[in-house]
Amino acid sequence: MTGTRKVVAALFLLPALVLLGALVLYPIGYSVVRSLYDSSGDRFAGFDNYQALFTDDGIRTALKNNVIWVVFAPTVSTALGLVFAVLTERVRWGTAFKLIVFMPMAISMLAAGIIFRLVYDQDPDKGVANAVWVGVHDSFAQASAFPKAHPGRESPLVGQGGAFVTKDPVKAGTPVALPMVGVAPDQFPDDAGRAVAARPEPGKVTGTVWQDFTRGKGVGRLGAPDPAERGYAGMRIEAVKDGKVVASAKAAGDGTFTLPASADGARLRLPAANFKEAYNGVDWLGPALVTPAIIGSYVWMWAGFAMVLIAAGLAGVPRELLEQARVDGASEWQVFRKVTVPLLAPVLAVVTVTLMINVLKVFDLVYIIAPGSSQDDANVLALELYRKGFSEGRPGVASAIAVFLLLLVIPVMLFNIRRLRREGRP
Repeated sequence: MTGTRKVVAALFLLPALVLLGALVLYPIGYSVVRSLYDSSGDRFAGFDNYQALFTDDGIRTALKNNVIWVVFAPTVSTALGLVFAVLTERVRWGTAFKLIVFMPMAISMLAAGIIFRLVYDQDPDKGVANAVWVGVHDSFAQASAFPKAHPGRESPLVGQGGAFVTKDPVKAGTPVALPMVGVAPDQFPDDAGRAVAARPEPGKVTGTVWQDFTRGKGVGRLGAPDPAERGYAGMRIEAVKDGKVVASAKAAGDGTFTLPASADGARLRLPAANFKEAYNGVDWLGPALVTPAIIGSYVWMWAGFAMVLIAAGLAGVPRELLEQARVDGASEWQVFRKVTVPLLAPVLAVVTVTLMINVLKVFDLVYIIAPGSSQDDANVLALELYRKGFSEGRPGVASAIAVFLLLLVIPVMLFNIRRLRREGRP
């Protein structure tokens, strides 16, 4: 078309063709050939390595997780990008918001993986996700202040399915001593005061539940409240007869409690709820939630990418169509659903397909975020390729996984190229 001779054109194209052949064509061709040989590379194995793709448990788990990634990660990222792009279009600080949402794109996958490994830490004092979750949980269901309490020596209490029950029935008018141990001094509730011995009351069952201990050199009396000992404020006590609770009470700040006359002849029980361990949050990186958790970190990174592309497409949408729809009486939701989204369909398709290609190759986030105990459950094809090739010493199978990934990506790439060409035609 320009009159340039073919030889000159070939010379100009030669450097690019050499680089393309060395960096793309040769590795692809070598991977295809290597996938047909065994681990040593000396014996021709045919399609044995490809058969392992559908028989190896690790590869099948990786394939299943890749399907989850392809379905959810691009969809959620694109949906959030669409929402952010539309909602920030009319606000004055929309540009600043878009900048903040897009900032994670400047972070490498390695750094993002380290960040979210800390975010998902099981310890609420370290992991942000569990700190928030535990805070919300404890707002509705407060944990016990005595999770490690248990009867001390010569205690009248015995264990019963997580609870503690008196060995003998109690009598009205006779105070009951319920000594306990096992609570650290700094774990006592703020309203816990100095323990005192309960006074007898006619027709009622009284008693004290407290932290009983004896200091060295014989200081303190075992089985009786001492001035330095503290009561179990808020401890629940139940009177049980024939398997039924006939009365209940909560200990005061000094550990004393009073039960009505119906508790006479009953056994006293400290329910298991008194000793419930503190809520420690969600095991985000456990086998059940590790894949959704990692997908969440991916969405955090790539929603900004989707938002920027969709915002660019939104800028080209004719405003007359949107205003006409509003004049015709359409609500904002109807304008969004029936006008904006259909007009943005080409852009949404390009963004979704691009992210689908990207998630098929995801490796860094899974490798870094998933701990060793649940890495098998979070496994994806790119990670399994690495493990088979370098950890297990099976380069033939690793090459077969690489070829399989290429075959998965090609149809998506062709779809994207065809759509881009259609968009470029007049």
